Amino acid sequence: MAKFATVDEYIASFPEDIRSTLEAVRATMREAAPGTEEGISYGIPTLKLEGKYVAYFSGWKEHLSVYPIPSGDAALMAEVAPYREGAGTLKFLYARPIPLDLIAKVTARLLEQRREAGG
Repeated sequence: MAKFATVDEYIASFPEDIRSTLEAVRATMREAAPGTEEGISYGIPTLKLEGKYVAYFSGWKEHLSVYPIPSGDAALMAEVAPYREGAGTLKFLYARPIPLDLIAKVTARLLEQRREAGG
């Protein structure tokens, strides 16, 4: 696995069509989580609040993933259900429109949960 120092380096390692999608997800997540810092953790882009993770995203050949899945909101859980992949991953296929509004909701809820947990 390649080591990346920045999110820009990470995204630049993908083909152009995937890069544009990852940039859109990055911008969506950053907008939904004001006050967070971005970086690389576990080899993938992450948003952190006061040094603690809020959310991650990663690109793959055929899909992108967002981690973890937030809890405590039944309506949001129903909305993310078609994208669940395992216990803590949301999987979005590049071949379908990426639901940026849903990714924004997930990110905002994850930020809320991080703040509730104390940073």
